[in-house]
Amino acid sequence: MDSEADFKNALPAQPGPWLILSSGGGDGAFGAGLLVGLSAAGKRPDFTVVTGVSTGALMAPFVFAGSRYDEALKKAYTTVTAADIYEAGGSTGESFVNSWPLRDFIDKEMTPELMADIAAAYRSGRRLFVITTNLDAERFAVWNMGAIAAHGGEDARRLFVKVLLASASVPGAFPPVLIDVEADGKRFAEMHADGGLGGQFFVAPPALMATTSDYHLPATALYIVVNTGLERDFTVVERFAPSILTQAVGAAVKVDTRLMLTLSYAAAKRSDVAFNVATIPASFDAPSRGAFDPKYMGALFQTGYEQGKSDNPFSPEPPPYPSGPSRAPSHIEKTGAN
Repeated sequence: MDSEADFKNALPAQPGPWLILSSGGGDGAFGAGLLVGLSAAGKRPDFTVVTGVSTGALMAPFVFAGSRYDEALKKAYTTVTAADIYEAGGSTGESFVNSWPLRDFIDKEMTPELMADIAAAYRSGRRLFVITTNLDAERFAVWNMGAIAAHGGEDARRLFVKVLLASASVPGAFPPVLIDVEADGKRFAEMHADGGLGGQFFVAPPALMATTSDYHLPATALYIVVNTGLERDFTVVERFAPSILTQAVGAAVKVDTRLMLTLSYAAAKRSDVAFNVATIPASFDAPSRGAFDPKYMGALFQTGYEQGKSDNPFSPEPPPYPSGPSRAPSHIEKTGAN
């Protein structure tokens, strides 16, 4: 579904708390830890709607299916390595790396038991939405994952896996995913990629979230989990195309996330809905040895876990913008850098 009407029609009949899971790659370990911590403290809401973008999409099925999958969620975000996500040097002509390891990982995790539990939750009236970007049409697509699971059969499970892979496939880095569709009696393959291209998280279609809209969210509360750091970091960028691209995208993601938080806060207030947001603490500074470093992700999971168990795991307002220049390492401050 990709229209406002389709979205409204797919929502639960009864309002309830919504959980919104953002993009963030390996930093999704924070959100995974936070949710497991909420379970451990006995204060995780029974979310009526769960939405996920990119890494948020990958954790969303476990969260939607309930706390019985907390151990699987923890394992997925504390034991994986880069080799479980992509094949280094496996350029496909469409991307820098090949994502077949991630595809196989998702396929293994989406067991018949998990699919059955997702289908049961859907039939009970709850909703799981995952967002991808249709590159051919230059528009986002919202997938009703519970409905797909409820359809049953191996074809539905394969489509479920494809959608999750597509939502986490950053263009250029990972190859896009081709999804077969049928329209006007014709079958063709759409090219889908990371849902983050249309926004780092998803609450409702953009037209309904606009400041000029009078749409009221049919929720009792919004819980937004931001799986990416929002503080500015000083890094001497290597003069190498992938390094430059990575730094530029990272900076853009922070700006986009903050703008989306502002929009979501305004929409919540307009709708008389409680606003709650959890973000990675500015004090978190564990070193990372590269993408999907298990030690780093384990530390971030633990940080999220402790925050989830705390008295105040969420803030009622978006975090303040950082003030002043980015903090540089001491040796850079002393010697300068070009």
